[in-house]
Amino acid sequence: LADNGMEDVTHQLDHEISRLEGVLHLEKMITAAGGKIFSTNGKKANFETTLNTCREAGGSIATPRSLAENDAILYFVKSFNTYAYLGIKESLIPSTFQLLDGTKLNYTNWHLNEPSGKGEE
Repeated sequence: LADNGMEDVTHQLDHEISRLEGVLHLEKMITAAGGKIFSTNGKKANFETTLNTCREAGGSIATPRSLAENDAILYFVKSFNTYAYLGIKESLIPSTFQLLDGTKLNYTNWHLNEPSGKGEE
């Protein structure tokens, strides 16, 4: 009986998660790529607030590591007609970027003649 009860609870939770994911997809607030879930609350904020909000939600600020992940982030940029902060920063060498923890980038998709340091990267 206990196993059936747990199975019922698990089934209910799976159903609820699926329903919520459907709503978030419809609201353009969630997408997936590269085995990761990318989400937004749709609110504008500064970098520190964005970083803290991601951490509080148990995640991290988006860092594209492939074309598919880059496209997932671009989905939000286009859907909300805004920019997106990424989990990268400029290193001590000008126009060279790295992950927030200092790790070298393995994937980039810069526009022509970028990064230029003019905020249009």
